[in-house]
Amino acid sequence: MNLNTKRFVSGILFVSFFVYSIVIYTVGTRVDKGAGSITDATKKGKLLFQEKNCIACHQLYGLGGYMGPDLTNVMSAPDKGPIFVRSILQYGTERMPNFHLTETEIDELMSFLNYADKTGVSPVKKFEINYDGTVNWKGKDEKGN
Repeated sequence: MNLNTKRFVSGILFVSFFVYSIVIYTVGTRVDKGAGSITDATKKGKLLFQEKNCIACHQLYGLGGYMGPDLTNVMSAPDKGPIFVRSILQYGTERMPNFHLTETEIDELMSFLNYADKTGVSPVKKFEINYDGTVNWKGKDEKGN
């Protein structure tokens, strides 16, 4: 192979890699499923979640501590839901301390947990990996999505 052919092939490979990278990193980030549910209460709830260091014991989207349950879909879980979450936040449990949160703080945390519930599913159980490295759901999750 002569030098011009090598340069041409290298150029094609470089351009292909560049285009592929742009497609991979932008296609999956276009839509935020929870964009309509971001309110001031949601933002304050996220800050409160961080301030109280909830991630040390709980997980969101499968990331975080292991002492408490994953909170990603706690608001829509069949055996849990908003009433259960409010009760735990108000009074605590044997393993979770009572943080003596105000009603406003509880509402803000619940707003944040509603947002997390709309934007993710954890744990990811049914998926398939596409040829380009992206992941698709197989079938329906617990919420019917």
